[in-house]
Amino acid sequence: MRAFFILFGKELRSFFLSPLAYVVMALFTFLNGWLFISMVKAMQLQVSARSLIYNLFSSGWFWMGYFILFPLITMRLFAEERKMGTIEGLLTAPVRTAEVVLAKYAATVVVYLVIVAPVFLFFPLFQAVTGEGAAFHSGAVWGSAMGLILVGLFNVAIGTLASALTTNQLIAAMLTFVFVMLHYFLGFLQNFGMVPGSAWTAGMAYFSTTEHIQSLSEGLIDSRPVIYYLSFSAVLLAFTHLVIESRKWRV
Repeated sequence: MRAFFILFGKELRSFFLSPLAYVVMALFTFLNGWLFISMVKAMQLQVSARSLIYNLFSSGWFWMGYFILFPLITMRLFAEERKMGTIEGLLTAPVRTAEVVLAKYAATVVVYLVIVAPVFLFFPLFQAVTGEGAAFHSGAVWGSAMGLILVGLFNVAIGTLASALTTNQLIAAMLTFVFVMLHYFLGFLQNFGMVPGSAWTAGMAYFSTTEHIQSLSEGLIDSRPVIYYLSFSAVLLAFTHLVIESRKWRV
């Protein structure tokens, strides 16, 4: 475990000692602040049956900006190490491959949480300024936070695997974005040939990120998305381990 924490700390320092994390955080917060204000104005002009937090996190604009995060924070994880030639030294050191993969993954998850966290400050700030708490409720806030954590764990795992597959950071970023978006749009397949109660509809709903987030943003906590995202994240990390382990035997 000591090696894990050393590598974990090294990865965190490399993120936060570079301007990338701060630029991404500032841009993400600014764009979602603008979107939040737009949602508030839209709800002032027209009564909405949905809460403010539901409208924010079900917006396509939110998700387009959200998915750009993952290529940016994961593209350098292994691709940079392989390009610089430092991966050989890391793999020949007395460190287990699993510790390397988990340390890089855990550090990136922490970076992701730090970047996303300011969005959830909008809601208490809105309540403090307006005195209106009816636009959202605490269950919806906690549910949405849980949803974004789960989706983030899964997408960071996708980016970790993509970075392990190539030496080029740009290619790793493109692979991450493509696979993240493919998974997102997979959930919309339920709208084609949808028959209420059919196995097709139920299966596609299980893969649907929007379905999960919409339910959680209404405060409906379900174990299915928890199992889905955690299990698939573990599978992706297992594949990453295999990729790095195969590289280790070639060193």
